[in-house]
Amino acid sequence: MAVTLDRLPIGSIPGSIAAMRILLLAAAALLAAMPAQADDGTPTSPEMVKEFSGKWQVQDAEAARTCDVVLDGESAIGGYAIDVAADCAKAFPVMDEIAAWRLYENGEIVFADFTRKERLRFFTPDDSYVSVEEVDGIVRLIPASQ
Repeated sequence: MAVTLDRLPIGSIPGSIAAMRILLLAAAALLAAMPAQADDGTPTSPEMVKEFSGKWQVQDAEAARTCDVVLDGESAIGGYAIDVAADCAKAFPVMDEIAAWRLYENGEIVFADFTRKERLRFFTPDDSYVSVEEVDGIVRLIPASQ
């Protein structure tokens, strides 16, 4: 006759099995309580990064405030090197903190600060990149040629 753990009260299970069951329940509770991580995909290949490297522009909704950046294909702490124009912080203060960029296989572009923390995330619902969350009025990232 087989005995299953789910039918026995914890008090009747031998000590080591009871402890294991409690640990498993605690682990499951911790996992359930953790906040869901954003699906940032998988970092993309260096070849794809090269295709995205070049001059881009960060814009507000009306393109009245802009910031020129150069996405570089060289590795940097937190992703790849980025050159942010000196006057960008006047238009968008957060840009003064940007130190790297990342490209994910799902097509998202992320700007990160000096501590590798994500500050801006852009996704592409069509031909342009749109900010997932508006920060300092930033809503769009477009190639400089557009």
